[in-house]
Amino acid sequence: MTRPMGEGLSDEQRYDQGMAVRREVLSAEHVDRATANQTELSADFQDFITRVAWGDIWSRPGLDRRSRSVAVLSSLIAHGHHEELAMHFRAAIRNGLTIDEIREVILQSAIYSGVPAANTAFRIANEVFGD
Repeated sequence: MTRPMGEGLSDEQRYDQGMAVRREVLSAEHVDRATANQTELSADFQDFITRVAWGDIWSRPGLDRRSRSVAVLSSLIAHGHHEELAMHFRAAIRNGLTIDEIREVILQSAIYSGVPAANTAFRIANEVFGD
């Protein structure tokens, strides 16, 4: 059984754990840019995603990071969240997926999310990975 989200951890510990995972998955450079561009308006949101998305969900032992990347790519493609797709293609490589496996995720998404969604995902993947 996996532990309930954040069980036994303080908000500060969840934040620290989330920041470590976020840096490993997205790269220190990306996280440094995000925190440097943080404003008074976005500070609470940055804290929230670090604690909850990265400190709780991405830190759970129930799925490995490769599997989490497949789920994230599928969700981003399905919902048309193209603004985060390039970042998560790079994260998927960092998490151990190959370009061939990413191609398969996009092809699978074509069936369940639609050809236009997959077409856009392939365009973004080509921008990230080249030919």
